[in-house]
Amino acid sequence: MDERDLRGLLGQVKAGALSRRAFVRRMAAVGLAAPFANQLLALSGVAMAQTQPVYKPTKRGGGGLLKVLWWQGPTLLNPHFAVGTKDQDGSRLFYEPLAGWDAEGNLRPILAESVPGREDGTLAADGKSVTWRLKKGVKWHDGQPFSADDVVFTWQYARDPETGAVSSGSYKDITVEKVDQHTVTVKFQQPTPFWADAFVGWFGMIIPRHLFADYVGSKSREAPTNLKPVGTGPYMFKDFKPGDLVSGVINPNYHVENRPHFDAIEMKGGGDAVSAARAVLQSGEFDFAWNLQVEDEILTKLEKGGKGRLIYSKGGGIEHIQLNNTDPWTEVDGERSSLKTKHPILSDVEVRRALALLVDKDSVEKHIYGRGGVATPNYINNPERFRSKSTKYEFNVDKAIDILEKAGWKKGADGIREKGGKRLKFAYQTSINQPRQKNQAIVKQACQKAGIDIELKAVTASVFFSSDVANPDTYTKFYCDLQMYNNGSQPDPEIFLRQFCSWEAATKDNKWQGRNITRWQNKEYDDIHKTAQVELDPIKRAAMLIKCNELVINNVVVIPVVARLGVAAANSKLVCELSGWDNNTWDLPNWYREA
Repeated sequence: MDERDLRGLLGQVKAGALSRRAFVRRMAAVGLAAPFANQLLALSGVAMAQTQPVYKPTKRGGGGLLKVLWWQGPTLLNPHFAVGTKDQDGSRLFYEPLAGWDAEGNLRPILAESVPGREDGTLAADGKSVTWRLKKGVKWHDGQPFSADDVVFTWQYARDPETGAVSSGSYKDITVEKVDQHTVTVKFQQPTPFWADAFVGWFGMIIPRHLFADYVGSKSREAPTNLKPVGTGPYMFKDFKPGDLVSGVINPNYHVENRPHFDAIEMKGGGDAVSAARAVLQSGEFDFAWNLQVEDEILTKLEKGGKGRLIYSKGGGIEHIQLNNTDPWTEVDGERSSLKTKHPILSDVEVRRALALLVDKDSVEKHIYGRGGVATPNYINNPERFRSKSTKYEFNVDKAIDILEKAGWKKGADGIREKGGKRLKFAYQTSINQPRQKNQAIVKQACQKAGIDIELKAVTASVFFSSDVANPDTYTKFYCDLQMYNNGSQPDPEIFLRQFCSWEAATKDNKWQGRNITRWQNKEYDDIHKTAQVELDPIKRAAMLIKCNELVINNVVVIPVVARLGVAAANSKLVCELSGWDNNTWDLPNWYREA
């Protein structure tokens, strides 16, 4: 472990992203005894663990109003149409999955009685089925009982192609059978080592059969409950103004004793990440602010306000640039970026290789993200066992120029390279916030030096990440050459890597709900990914998923920029567990304010 790694770990402990105990374990793994590890912490200004008992709620309610700020406000409240994190997080106020992912990447039961396992036979040894036992006595917000029928229905709803569910990839290849009112079995067509996908995490939220049964398939967008949710969660729906405000009141019949602590919740949308950070850290107007993609220098100053703290959560987040494999400027059958086209310039692998050399990742880390992002060559960075050790990145304008010259791209009179009547000019879009616009500027400057013209486009975040199928500026349509944003994986990256499988392409036919936004098609990748889906040997399977990552990187399908930590701000007295592997609101029932 070098000095940079050690400083990084100490920074995580200070920021609350890593516990003292976890730090001591890390040090023990590299041969440093616990007393010396604790001495390091003390020298770094990390206070010793408190021994006094921690306050926890002993009754339901009494905590008043919880005010949270999602500066990209939710635009809908059906979790199976939620293409963006904001809609997933908003839906999670009301809906719940069978299980969620905690901060360490472990499964925690929510609507399930327990996590399936080999010991009790609920997880089949051959990897072909898993049995979920459901909690008894759970009710929907309208008083109807929650049962296995709702779980089976959620599967039927999400897997129907006409429904256009963004979660369809998790449900289309499985069969779900009701065993009894409180037990379901999920059956797989083949051995499935990563079985914790359907009904788990952000795509796993269960919806009520009695309210959605008439809105399966082509009628799915007409359901009133898309905007007025009725779930099993800690809060019941009160009001929703898309992009502005989601509000809920305490669920008096919530299925966990003494939970939730707060009497009501307001999720406010709008503004920007800097003002959101200020509203928690300086003014104390809000209890919590989400997704603080703000320059680290600014966050450091705001922390001195004394009203709150920053929380960093490690997960699979990756800020990356996507390269369009299709032609965004040609319309075929009413659809741009159609699979029936190829990109006129980016189909040239040498151009893609040159672009990868023109992204100054170290500068982005140093001058923009700081504690919140680490420069990386990989799309998959965590957990570490899935991280490729053979990939590398380099910022080298001269080498990029050499590649383009040898590939026949010569500078014209205006300094822009061209070949065969085509000019190296690209439209590069992302959402509006300062770090991303600065990131864009860094890339544009390097590209100009290499003879590539970059037209920058910044789209309002609520539009860019919208689920609106009619809007041309959403990232799922990808109606430009390059685009940049962040997304994240589950603790097992198999599902995340479906983003590059041919059958997952986002198209007009599936209402642009497919996960493959780049529309890249590669048989070798597809074959390896399919094999990994059935490989029960964890070592062999990890090697296959690492190979998938390497194919994406070596073919320059995307250009990873920084591995991002989740960054949020919380009131000094707000107790909340955040997970980089699940929704920000995954553990909302257990949030409370210390006395």
